[in-house]
Order: sequence, then structure tokens, then C-alpha cells
Amino acid sequence: MSKAIKWIIGLSLAAGIGAVGYSLLAPVGDTGARRPTTAGFKGKGKGRNLARDAVPVFTSVARITDVPVRIEGLGTARALNMVIVQPLVDGRLLSINFREGQDVKRGDLLARIDSAIFEAQLKQAQAKKAQDEAQLADARREFERNSSVGPIASLRKNIDTSRGKVEQFEALVRADQAAIDLAQTQLSYTSVVAPISGRTGIRMVDEGNVVRASATTGIVVITEVQPIAVLFNLPQQQLGSINAALAKAPAATGIPVEAIGSDGRTIVDRGTLRVIDNQVDQTTGTIRLKAEFPNTQLQLWPGQFISIRLLIDTLRNVVVVPAAAIQQGPSGPYVFVVTSEEKVAQRQIKITLQDEHRAAIGSGVSAGEQVVTSSFSRLREDTAVAATLSAVPPETDDDTAGPKPQSLPATSPDEARKDGSRGPGAKGHRRETGTAPAVEKSP
Repeated sequence: MSKAIKWIIGLSLAAGIGAVGYSLLAPVGDTGARRPTTAGFKGKGKGRNLARDAVPVFTSVARITDVPVRIEGLGTARALNMVIVQPLVDGRLLSINFREGQDVKRGDLLARIDSAIFEAQLKQAQAKKAQDEAQLADARREFERNSSVGPIASLRKNIDTSRGKVEQFEALVRADQAAIDLAQTQLSYTSVVAPISGRTGIRMVDEGNVVRASATTGIVVITEVQPIAVLFNLPQQQLGSINAALAKAPAATGIPVEAIGSDGRTIVDRGTLRVIDNQVDQTTGTIRLKAEFPNTQLQLWPGQFISIRLLIDTLRNVVVVPAAAIQQGPSGPYVFVVTSEEKVAQRQIKITLQDEHRAAIGSGVSAGEQVVTSSFSRLREDTAVAATLSAVPPETDDDTAGPKPQSLPATSPDEARKDGSRGPGAKGHRRETGTAPAVEKSP
């Protein structure tokens, strides 16, 4: 055998041995490489391969808590009281005694109107009264003289005439007093005062202009913003539950109402439901309601759109899981529960209430069990999993605390987009229209 043939045979054997070794030892991600399975392995090697095949998931513990039942709506803030300050008499505006945007109290001086004409009218009325009072005194003296003569038939007419004059002048004096009161009232109208406590708007007339009582624009608008009202609409289907909650609520407090900020989570202010309109709007099928808020920090402003939440009930001691754990199947909603063997079991559940954050479970899950909240497309019954327990975010009154978004370990972005899984802190399933009222975190 020649030396060249020996070299060819040797290279062929080396290439074959290298190909077999590479197919057995190559990384999983290499093209053409075969993922090693547990077949043919025993003992510790098999355990290592099972751990490698386990699906990494996030989990959350089902827990028992009280769940408030709330109804949400969109409303408009409105001044509790609003007054257009108008002059009640005609005259030249001498001074403006307020600043635009100033908080004023009831009775504060806002403006002064020229009072010269009204002072003259008052003096004229007072002089007329003095004149009539003098004539009344003379008539009374004449009546006394005629009455002292005695009941002589010839003097009877003079007595009656004197009595008539006294009564006539008494009536004139009363009319003069009424004229004086009118003149004093008109004179007082030259000092324009605040009819309510509130905040002034933009001035609508300047000093030196002639103002008239018949004008519709007025001098300024005062709005009462502390407290403030919010008008909002709710579907007529909610009217029964609202009336039932109103009947149970204490008369002093009523139904609690929360104003929610633009982020949909922060509680801007807390108030009370004051009025339910006495009829349903047939064109929209909604009922109008009015709530009142103290607005101590001026978070609400007239004309502002604001989201409203009404607390109508509280479910006591119910099992709660994150909304991200809920999946929909042909037989209804279900969840994956981690078993003691570190596998998942599919459980059909009944949902009492659900929102984008969590769901109250009527049956199917017990308190303390771990439910899966991610990687659903890779899960089947008895799938082995490597569970990572997500921290439960603290519940606060203002609902500002929430789960922090986290990245799923050992899961590529392509896999995450494929199965549509959501890590802790992501929003849950969208609540269907017409389902149970929204459930928010308990205060």
C-alpha cells in the first residue's frame, strides 16, 4: 500500500470520529446539533437534563383578602356655586377692589359705584318725611282741640275732619319712610360686595366705565371651588346597585367617591355622593350623579374632566390572584397551578370579579397555591417548570404602588412575543364590556 493511500484512509477515519463527537457534544443552539434527551441516561445525569428542560416561569401566591367593588365613570368638575357679580344700580365705576384670581369671602368689597345721585335721593326722601311729620303734628293738635269741646252736634263734623287729616298725614309719613328705605338700599348697592366665598375670575369691566343694572356681562364671576362638585354619568344598569349601596351607607357619610388622576391610578381627592338624578336620560340610557369633594389642595378645577370611582360593596375574605394568571379556554377561564413535583396543573376556575390588576376567584384555586403568570404558550398539563416567585406589591390607599416590570429569565424576546406572556406587573386581561364592576385595590 502506497503512502498516499494510507494518508487518505487516516484523514477519513479522523473526519468520521470528529463528526460523531461533534454531534454528541455540540451546544444546543448550533445548527444541526441534537438536544440531548434523558433516554439512555441514569442517575444524576437524568436529573440534570430534566432541570435543563424545565420551563422558567414567574408565579404568584393566591391569597385571601377583602376586595372592594367599585363602579367607574367619567365626569366633569363643576363649581359648587357660581355667581356673576352684576351691578344693581347704574353709575360710573369708581374703583375695583379685588385682584383677578383672588380668593374672597362673602361680604368682601369688590367695587364702588359713584353714589352722589343716590345720596341726594336719600336726602330728598328724608326732607319729604320731615315735612309730612310736621303737618301730621299740626293735624294732631287740631284734632285734640276739636275733641276737647265735647260732643256738640254742630262741632261733630270738625272732629271727623281733623281725625281724617291725622290719618292722611300718618300714611304720608309711612310712604316717606319707605322712600327713605329705598334710597338707602340703592345707596348701599353702590358698594358691590361678594355674594359668596370663592375665587374671582378675569375682570370683565375696568374702572371709569359706566355700568348698568340691565347688563348681562357683570363685573366678575366668582366660583366656589372649595368644596367642588363633579357631575358624571353611569349606565342605568348600575342604578339598582347604587341605590342598594346608598340605603346601606351611613346617612352622615353616604357612598364614598374617589377622583382619579390622569394616570388612572392616583387618587386625587376623596368625596361623597350627594345626588342621584330623578330620571334616566332616555337618549343615552344613563343616569346622572353628583359628588362633592373638599378639594383642599385645589386638585380639581371647574370644567376639568375627571375619572370617578364609587365604592358600592366589599367582598370579604375571597381568594385573589393576579389578572395576568387568568387564561381563556374552550371551557372557560383557567389557571396553571404549580404542584409539589414542580410541574403545572391546569385548573378551571370561576371568576367573581376581575380588573386589569387582579381577579377574585370563586372556585378552582385555594389560598397559598402558586399560579403561573408567564410563558403560557410553553405550558401543558404536567409540564416541568422552574418557578420564580414574584413579590406581592404593597397595597396602598392611593394605588400608586404596583409591581415593577421584570424580564423573564431564559426566555428570548421572540418567545415572549410568540406566547404573549406578561411578567409581573404587566396589565391583565381586558375586562369585557358589560361584565362585573371593576375591582380595585382595597384601601
